[in-house]
Amino acid sequence: MAQLIDLDDIVKIDEEVIGNKSRCKYIRKAIEEERCIVSINKNLMVGFLIFDTHFFDCSFISLIIVKPTERRKGHATSLIEYFMNNSPTKKIFSSTNKSNERMQEVFIANGFIQSGFIENLDEGDPEIIYFIAK
Repeated sequence: MAQLIDLDDIVKIDEEVIGNKSRCKYIRKAIEEERCIVSINKNLMVGFLIFDTHFFDCSFISLIIVKPTERRKGHATSLIEYFMNNSPTKKIFSSTNKSNERMQEVFIANGFIQSGFIENLDEGDPEIIYFIAK
């Protein structure tokens, strides 16, 4: 689990991926509420996962972010596996844009199945909902 001391490192990874620090307060709140998991490799933070349980009383992985230089090395899978083993609910959902083929591959490789679509979040790029039961 992430600690507040990890906030700056997590925000740096997020900023590297999205180009700004706009989610700093969101990340801080997730850490304070013990809903943020980090991946460490050789004493360096390489990624994080944020979840909640407000999606119809099921777990929902809202963010999985891996440092671009550390992608395709199993860190997203490690975060997902850890979460699946420690999830507070039996049903776990997540989502990604239709255009994000890499994340779709990660979900499928980890046993998730498509569970639906949401239109109109990002214009012309539907959100694919994924599901797995532990």
